[in-house]
Amino acid sequence: MAGGHVLFEDVAGLGKTMLARALAVSMGGTFRRVQFTPDLLPTDVTGVTVFNQRSGDFEFRPGPVFANVLVADEINRTSPRTQSALLEAMAEQQVTMDGVTHELPRPFFVMATENPIELEGTYPLPVSQLDRFTLRLSIGYPSEKAETEVVRRQLVRHPIETLKAVTTSEEVLHVQWVVSHCHVDDRIYAYAIALVNQTRQSEEVEVGASPRGTIALIRTAQARAVLEGRDFVIPDDIKALATLCLPHRLILRPEARLRGTSALSLVDRVVDGTPQVTQA
Repeated sequence: MAGGHVLFEDVAGLGKTMLARALAVSMGGTFRRVQFTPDLLPTDVTGVTVFNQRSGDFEFRPGPVFANVLVADEINRTSPRTQSALLEAMAEQQVTMDGVTHELPRPFFVMATENPIELEGTYPLPVSQLDRFTLRLSIGYPSEKAETEVVRRQLVRHPIETLKAVTTSEEVLHVQWVVSHCHVDDRIYAYAIALVNQTRQSEEVEVGASPRGTIALIRTAQARAVLEGRDFVIPDDIKALATLCLPHRLILRPEARLRGTSALSLVDRVVDGTPQVTQA
């Protein structure tokens, strides 16, 4: 709804990839999945220009990134060079190959997964890549009741096999338009910027949240407001999404990490310590 991208980060076996696939199928439109591996090349994602002997011309063959929904599975298992192939696509919704710019389909939505625990054979995502993800989410372990239902449903066949699309690309674009026109008062802008500025001024932070983080915070707050039936954003929308939009954009100082400080706990303190504006 906010027109951004999501990084699912959690341990193996919790359904990150299946959640991404289910969302992709439910949204309709074109869907592609890329299994990121150490030998994956940038052109395996973006596409490649080849020489057509029949026509005598070079032609561009689009890669899997040319889809409405791209699932980047285990994105931290490929090299930084291949990871960077997504930077332009995620930020500008286009791919430039051999000096020619190719527009991506609209809407364009990247859902990436990674396992933060398993370090062997993985490459840390660069800050520039993390900053392009609107949200970083963790699924967590299910309750006993939910896990029982998950096991029961998969005994005969996987539920993903019967899942149907519940919307279309055109409807998603319309919802994004509605969200973008949700009213944001000047006091809300000031509150969001004050939160982000606190992450930059903290003595525990080496690099604070970027302006892209502020934009993500406002856009997701608009989406939350629309989901709750409002056409205006309130401070609670900002507070609810700060811990999902900002922590993955921060780089803590080594001494802060040694003290056990996490980016999430720091953002929690920032939210608690920043005066809330009067509701618009």
